[in-house]
Amino acid sequence: MFVLVNLKAYPCDPVEVAEAAAEVAKETGVRIAVAPQAAHLDRVAATGVETWAQHVSPVAHGSHTGSTLAEAAAEAGAVGTLLNHSENRLKLADIDGSVRAAERADLETVVCANNPRQIAAAAALEPDAVAVEPPELIGTGTPVSQADPDIVTDSVEAAASVGDVPVLCGAGISTGEDLEAAGDLGAEGVLLASGVAKADDPKAALEDLVSPLV
Repeated sequence: MFVLVNLKAYPCDPVEVAEAAAEVAKETGVRIAVAPQAAHLDRVAATGVETWAQHVSPVAHGSHTGSTLAEAAAEAGAVGTLLNHSENRLKLADIDGSVRAAERADLETVVCANNPRQIAAAAALEPDAVAVEPPELIGTGTPVSQADPDIVTDSVEAAASVGDVPVLCGAGISTGEDLEAAGDLGAEGVLLASGVAKADDPKAALEDLVSPLV
């Protein structure tokens, strides 16, 4: 199982979370990555944790003020990037452009989507993985695997109908029970944010999250 922690723009210490994630990953052997703000990529990468960008733009070098260049994210230490998170939606053509930009910079990609139909469309763009996240459950603490497990199983089927694209389960994930349920439904990883970023003890939160895998 792959655990991807999105720090969003929460007022947490990105280095503290990254150090906790690096320690738990080393102690348990579980693959854990952290996606901080772009300005913090190099500081997070310096901890040794697997580091992801929250977004890269569908652009190459040139006149693109305000864009996040995939090559710049890679130079700062990122090895992957989220795309099309529900809080940063892209048009289909731009998702495709961002996936291609990430490939150019050797960044792994996870494209987020709301439902199985969108998962199929995202999988057709050939990212490394897709993540299903019903927006109404994000940040609620109620995991999609509990609220509507069919969304996860149907998304796994939708991705498989297009190609061999792994599915991550997001929205409301915070505990080891949530992670285990996601795996039982066919997900190959989880995408979460507040369950770790807002935790009083990020390391303890991560230890609980990955406990079913240890």
